[in-house]
Amino acid sequence: MRYFILGFFMSLCTFSGVVKAQEIAILKYNGGGDWYSNPTALPNLISFCNQQINTKIDAKHQTVEVGSVDIFQYPFIHMTGHGNVFFNEDEAKNLRTYLLSGGFLHIDDNYGMFKYAEKEIKKVFPAKDLTEIPADHPIFNQKFKFPNGLPKIHEHDGKRPQALGIFHEGRLVLLFTIESDLGDGWEDTAVHNDPEEVRLKALRMGSNIVQYVFEN
Repeated sequence: MRYFILGFFMSLCTFSGVVKAQEIAILKYNGGGDWYSNPTALPNLISFCNQQINTKIDAKHQTVEVGSVDIFQYPFIHMTGHGNVFFNEDEAKNLRTYLLSGGFLHIDDNYGMFKYAEKEIKKVFPAKDLTEIPADHPIFNQKFKFPNGLPKIHEHDGKRPQALGIFHEGRLVLLFTIESDLGDGWEDTAVHNDPEEVRLKALRMGSNIVQYVFEN
């Protein structure tokens, strides 16, 4: 289980309560991108995780802003969208502190956000580069096995799916999934009419990410 000990945050505990052990929040960002896209995705993933890997995640997930101290209450933050992303200096610093202190960010490109988000990640980690995560990484080998790495859920440009990461002291702190669109696969069946086996692949991969974060 992942716990945070944040010097300045501990002074807030009297008011904010204990850091939540198993909770997920959606990241709200500026720039005009639709951070709120895929509204049924996270509730469905949470339900699947609670059933399949025995998590106890609150289905009523919260929304947190990049620059808010509230992000420190959540061990797992999910970010998605199609368009522009922008972090100001304070937001980038806040997100960096969160990630280096034990937090985890999953960015799932809902198609079209990669070129924008990649630039903002450089503000968060100027000295680090996104690197491809190999198929033998533990994130692909939790309860569900993905011997070929990240599954392809939606075609988009027809390129191969990639799981890119930022590591700090050997720990994966940021996962950026592109050309896969896991979030679309998590949505209600009626939204995209994906075959059940495709949705199941997406949900299983999502639960692997959650399990990896909560158990490491």
